[in-house]
Amino acid sequence: MGETVFEKISKKLVGLGAVALCFASASVAQDLTTTKLNIMGRPGIVELPSAEMAPDGQIALSYTKHGNFKRTALTFQIAPRLSGTFRYSGIENWDGTVGTRWDRSFDLSYLLVEEGQNRPAVAIGMQDFMGTGLLSGEYIVATKSIGDKLRVSGGLGWGRLATYNPLGVSFGERGGRTDSRGGVPNFKTWFTGDIAPFAGVSYQFSDKMDLNVEYSSDAYSDEGERDLLDHKSPFNVSLNYKLGKSTSITAFFLHGSEAGLKFSASLNPKTPRVFGGLEAAPLPIRPRPSRSVDPLGWSGGWVAEVGDPKGIRKALATAMTKEGLTLEAMSLSATRAEVQFSNNRYNARSQALGRLARLMTRAFPPSVETFVLTETLDGTPIHSTILPRSKLEAYEFEPAGQILQATNFADPKGLAGDPLVPFEGAFPNNLWSIAPYVAVSVFDPQSPVRLDYGIRGKINYEVAPGLSLDASATVRASGNISAEEDDGNPTTLPRVRTSSVDYDSRFQVQTLTANWYSRPAENLFGRVTAGYLESMYGGVSGELLWKKPQSRFAIGAELNYAVQRDFVEVLGFQDYDVLTGHVSAYYAFENGFHGSLDVGRYLAGDWGATLSVDREFNNGWRVGAYATLTDVPFDEFGEGSFDKGIRITIPSAWFVGTPTTEENDFVIQSLTRDGGAKLNVDGRLYKRIRGMQGSDIESSWGRFWR
Repeated sequence: MGETVFEKISKKLVGLGAVALCFASASVAQDLTTTKLNIMGRPGIVELPSAEMAPDGQIALSYTKHGNFKRTALTFQIAPRLSGTFRYSGIENWDGTVGTRWDRSFDLSYLLVEEGQNRPAVAIGMQDFMGTGLLSGEYIVATKSIGDKLRVSGGLGWGRLATYNPLGVSFGERGGRTDSRGGVPNFKTWFTGDIAPFAGVSYQFSDKMDLNVEYSSDAYSDEGERDLLDHKSPFNVSLNYKLGKSTSITAFFLHGSEAGLKFSASLNPKTPRVFGGLEAAPLPIRPRPSRSVDPLGWSGGWVAEVGDPKGIRKALATAMTKEGLTLEAMSLSATRAEVQFSNNRYNARSQALGRLARLMTRAFPPSVETFVLTETLDGTPIHSTILPRSKLEAYEFEPAGQILQATNFADPKGLAGDPLVPFEGAFPNNLWSIAPYVAVSVFDPQSPVRLDYGIRGKINYEVAPGLSLDASATVRASGNISAEEDDGNPTTLPRVRTSSVDYDSRFQVQTLTANWYSRPAENLFGRVTAGYLESMYGGVSGELLWKKPQSRFAIGAELNYAVQRDFVEVLGFQDYDVLTGHVSAYYAFENGFHGSLDVGRYLAGDWGATLSVDREFNNGWRVGAYATLTDVPFDEFGEGSFDKGIRITIPSAWFVGTPTTEENDFVIQSLTRDGGAKLNVDGRLYKRIRGMQGSDIESSWGRFWR
């Protein structure tokens, strides 16, 4: 059979690209970052990878459909050189019957060498490196820009990416996966077996449209044997068109036999949707009058005349309320003022400090030079920021870094000062909210995405400093999460999480707790929570955390007695109870990365450890992953072999453009299992304490003058 016109054109384009790559050393280096995704949901050519990387921090979601295949992919540019992709693929009629086989896979790609004037960029990567093996393959690829419109790529693939191998080159036998449950890295197969070349070119017609052609080393062998795809040609082509700043659509033609479409959308936590913010401007700093105008105020003699500064406290409290801050206590001397406050509005603590510092310049007499701003957690003092008033006046119109250099951070426990006088109206204090909610469950083979939606109400009643009562409840309007069925995998573990679908009441009390926060010693924090701790468990939870204000390291311990709640009775309990808890170590790395290691006992009585790594941006976005290994054997755990997942926290302020402490948490688990399950207790100390301390305040210090 003769070649089609498409095959002839594709061969010429890829051939020209290969020649261009050989002579690319004469070209000028370009910026190889890209927001474009291939049909596998990662930076690349048509289907195969390139050495391009997305902008640092970019999060992209894509959906691809062609023939019997559909893929949803979530890609995160973890660091400037490291990219990760989670993919959920469906193949219709895989077993020759009506139905869809669903498969989860993870990819990693690392940029070994950046593009230079005389060298291409080089990346190494692994595709589906810990799944069932359906898409498993490894690669090394080089990409070079030729001018500002053409990019050429060439590489070598192993595994799945070496199934079309006319050269017949092999690195020995490649063993297959012996564990059908997946979820465990199959180290022995990486970069083994046949090796095959692939290549491609991308041409940018305009800012909105580009053409991509590749010679693919993926023959779709398994799919071809099942008559799911007819592999007629190794050439693929795609045309990508940007619909908007962050969305695009791609039309493609694969293997000479199949056409399809891909839609993708992306965002970058570093780029807010609303620049500058929509909040009202702060009051300006009030400069102190000259000594000749107010000699009494400068001398400090006003202290004897004022006595108890009740009027100052009241005026300051009123001004703070307008800024979303609550005055809880205050001390005042001739040269020093300390304000103890809670912040209910600003997710950037530095912005709260900047607003409060301005108000303090307007509230206190001119002899007061030292301002101490102490933030509290449910009335418990956590962290103090010490600001010289003269520097505030001098640097009001300078970059925020200037005032940061004159700022000190400290633990309130270690500060010497006048006794604090409680503000009369601070306690009790009541905070509440009512808002829509959406609960999402993914990866059920019968329905990949299930959701419930309705109304959630929350209330936080601060009875006294350190003591609060919390409650939250939901009323489900509609949804199908409770329609999930047991997967049938036998297990001897207690059903500590897989029974979650049995809680199908429309009205649910999520939490109902009494909470006590304390400061046993300097740099030491305590929490005790009792009641209905989460939607499935009640009991008592206690925690201690050691954390210095400027330290990157922290260590904590938590002990819980948990009793499983009844499926039907809103406030009832079942017979299952367990003693669970962990010792935890935390470390803050550079560039916003935070790691933690929890070692202890889980809800099913199993013992093990959880390793977590998250990247946190200075606007409150967090993207991370975790993995838990316990003494539960992989075959008893079930599909997936061990608990792992991806978690994303989105601050509401990023979307609405006005300050708020509200945030939305999403966890993507490969599967819900009973092994490695932790108790979900609100108010755990580390994240809350760390966010209120010096190192985290510094990361968002640019908002101090906002």
